[in-house]
Amino acid sequence: MTATYVHDEIASQPESWRRAAATLPQVSSLLPQHGERVAVVGCGTSWFVAQAYAVLREESGHGLTDAFAGSEFPAGRSYDRVLTISRSGTTTEILELLGQLTDVPTVLVTAVDDSPCAAAADATIGLGFADEQSVVQTRFATTALALLRAHLGEDLEPLALDAEKALAVDVTALLDLEQVTFLGRGWTVGLAHEAALKTREAAQFWAESYPAMDYRHGPISIAQPGRAVWTLGEVPQGLDADIAATGAQHVHHDLDPLAALVVAQRFAVALAEHRGLDPDQPRSLTRAVIL
Repeated sequence: MTATYVHDEIASQPESWRRAAATLPQVSSLLPQHGERVAVVGCGTSWFVAQAYAVLREESGHGLTDAFAGSEFPAGRSYDRVLTISRSGTTTEILELLGQLTDVPTVLVTAVDDSPCAAAADATIGLGFADEQSVVQTRFATTALALLRAHLGEDLEPLALDAEKALAVDVTALLDLEQVTFLGRGWTVGLAHEAALKTREAAQFWAESYPAMDYRHGPISIAQPGRAVWTLGEVPQGLDADIAATGAQHVHHDLDPLAALVVAQRFAVALAEHRGLDPDQPRSLTRAVIL
């Protein structure tokens, strides 16, 4: 196996999530408070983290929570707090949005707490211990979501233990697939989108993602032998039988969905290497998008 930054970054996630839990007491007052109307904004991977958190926050009864891509924040909509996520703190759309939001408290979660976005936000939560050298995001995104889950009252230790199990899952049997579709329900729809993005980024591989209940409304038509349907979290009743009828392989791991995403990250990296690619330096991508 080729030595890459992303291998180490993926492997460090259980400990990084534990560090996020230890960080919570120092940053809890900066994060969305119970009952607030909140918008969560990011780009790419950070947007998918925002989607997952928005569903979790609403499901836990903490208040209305919307998630937006950085370029799609609705002008004029009223919120009590806007939470932004940017690993580099230089993302153009996030920086511009923070400059426009002058009448609502803004918070940035970032790996670089002396960045331009940090200077533009009212408050910054720095997760420098989760920063990455690989262009492909893994550790920072999952650590940000772990921190947000801890703030909703979740115990992260069982999650970290599941992540350790995820690091031992054998993914080599999946490397000859010709296509994968990732599915999720509720908060794991965002994780499915992220898993597909990782696979496209790292391995230049045909990967799609959908809400699991919507999969049978058209996308299942591409399922066939040699392809896989990979579910993160709850599997809707009857879906496994429908997948089996197509001849496609159904992939599912009995882990917390965020830990199951770690398996998908490892698959994406292993697939990249199987295809002779460098997963640290994906084609046409840079660490941050600065327009």
